[in-house]
Amino acid sequence: MSEMFKIALPDGSVREVAPGTTPGDVAAAIGPGLAKAAIAARVNGELRDIMRPFEGDSDLALVTSRDEVDALELARHDFAHILAEAVQNLYPGTQITFGPATDDGFYYDFAHKGRPFTDEDLPAIEEEMRRIIRADQPLRREVWTRDDLIARFKAQGETFKAEWAAELPEGEELTVYWSGDKWMDMCRGPHLASTGKLDPQAFKLTRVSGAYWRGDQKNAMLSRIYGTAWLNKKQLDAHLHRLEEAAKRDHRKIGQEMDLFHLQPEAQGSVFWHPKGWVIWRSLEAYMRRRLDAAGYQEIKTPQLMDARLWEQSGHWGKYRENMFVVPDEVPNTDEEGPVISGEASWMALKPMNCPAHVQVFRQGITSYRDLPMRLAEFGCCHRNEAHGALHGIMRVRQFTQDDAHIFCRQDQLVEEVRAFCDLLDAVYRDLGFESYAIKLALRPEKRFGSDEMWDWAEQSLRDAVAATGRATPEFGWEELPGEGAFYAPKLEFHLTDAIGRTWQCGTLQTDTVLPERLDASYVGEDGQRHRPVMLHRAILGTFERFIGILIEHHAGRFPLWLAPVQAVVATIVSDADDYAEEVRAKLAAAGLRIETDTRNEKINYKVREHSLAKVPALLVVGKREAEEGTVAVRRLGQDGQQVVKVDDLIAMLRAEATPPDLRGV
Repeated sequence: MSEMFKIALPDGSVREVAPGTTPGDVAAAIGPGLAKAAIAARVNGELRDIMRPFEGDSDLALVTSRDEVDALELARHDFAHILAEAVQNLYPGTQITFGPATDDGFYYDFAHKGRPFTDEDLPAIEEEMRRIIRADQPLRREVWTRDDLIARFKAQGETFKAEWAAELPEGEELTVYWSGDKWMDMCRGPHLASTGKLDPQAFKLTRVSGAYWRGDQKNAMLSRIYGTAWLNKKQLDAHLHRLEEAAKRDHRKIGQEMDLFHLQPEAQGSVFWHPKGWVIWRSLEAYMRRRLDAAGYQEIKTPQLMDARLWEQSGHWGKYRENMFVVPDEVPNTDEEGPVISGEASWMALKPMNCPAHVQVFRQGITSYRDLPMRLAEFGCCHRNEAHGALHGIMRVRQFTQDDAHIFCRQDQLVEEVRAFCDLLDAVYRDLGFESYAIKLALRPEKRFGSDEMWDWAEQSLRDAVAATGRATPEFGWEELPGEGAFYAPKLEFHLTDAIGRTWQCGTLQTDTVLPERLDASYVGEDGQRHRPVMLHRAILGTFERFIGILIEHHAGRFPLWLAPVQAVVATIVSDADDYAEEVRAKLAAAGLRIETDTRNEKINYKVREHSLAKVPALLVVGKREAEEGTVAVRRLGQDGQQVVKVDDLIAMLRAEATPPDLRGV
């Protein structure tokens, strides 16, 4: 008799099973309900097919649709394969290439021997996918040798797949998955047991775009078909509703409607701020400046253009050169370590970040341990040479302004500084209308500066500091992200959740001992000796451009009154009220409110619609009656009806709402 395998279950029980037994068999032995619900398994922590046999003693956790993260990953992977099968069924001769799952669905790249695919092809492909799902075809795993698989692909005319397989190590065993008995693809898996495990109404193909083979523009152009996929139709409908809502909230669309900013090809990646948009910027900047002043920061201003030798010394030249704007743009004499300087020649670079400049300020004069912590803040304009395809409205730009600061402190001050920063960030986010955010710890990347001991200390320091604030909890979405730290430091990331459930990584805090060493920053300790400070890189908004874009989409352009570029418009019903409208405007303006008048010879309903589109928070309607009684009819954006109030009462009401949150009660 063959030796039995011991399978440990999450409840602590252990079952002995014969070789060849699968997780599906264990589920069936536990009960028919679990056998029906189980869709995959985690074997020794690895997500696997439910029908893949055990290979030895194992820890087993069965996966059901309630395990939404794993279930969605499996479903989206399956939908990608089914898309590829459907396309090849409908368009024989089409080659398949890559087809991964994505954050909300899947895509697949195809080499169509005829014309490229278009959006008009999607309905027919969707219907063929549903036919494959309803056929409930088994999804079966097989192991092939590399050479046999290459030969199979070549025989099928799958030249892209053959090229891909040929680059894998010689002699390596590869896995393929069959859908039924006629269609297969090379894949690591895992997959569901059959196509019928998917809901045929839980996916939608969304668009077609071009994509180069392996992302290289020197290679063949392929057709990429995107889809979104979920566990059921209810989830799909909710996602499509979110997409529809996101389109309505698009900051580019609202920015145009509100006349906030524009972009144009002559300054790609840079924003032209219009007067109303600049009011939002200035209001936000003034708010942040007050918050920083109250928190003990000292504001500084540093150069945008600095010698390349400083960037080489800091390490940015070797790690970040391709993202920097250099003067001149092409540097003829460089090596991997940095610029090769000949004679008196010197190359300059626009700063992509502020940190090396802040170290230069810290290094001026002699700093004592009694002077720490030193908190240096700058609304610093930076430039990064982002790829053209990565640019997106004001969310991803080449010229941007950070709400940047660097805290130089002793090691024994670190926990308190992190706590104070977290409290400050929390207050800012809540003032700006964000009630929920997650905190994540990004750990050391593969390519980095500094010793393992330094990284051990820096990472543990951040863990301890966040724990001391009480925020290293599920309530704050605490999570550790291996390999995602900066090349010089681990970092805390703060991910906001907006009004429609999207997350945005904005705030960051990094614990850095590398840059002070490389740039020779030191302070005189209590022992009279030189010591290296810890340098905390921190931002709350991230960049003003991106954060204003997030604010626009979060509030759908309906800013709280203190941020609204135009806080109210006085609109007349009849021309006889023009003088009174100007009188009301003047009183409100004298009270510090941002007010406009609309005395055009248009019907009041037309004015209401127009100012609603411009997202004006309050429309103050006046006619002959209001002029006689000294009142105003107030119509609030997004609300039905109106409120008639005296002008003095109106001023008090609007001034209270227009007071920034940090100044209320002061």
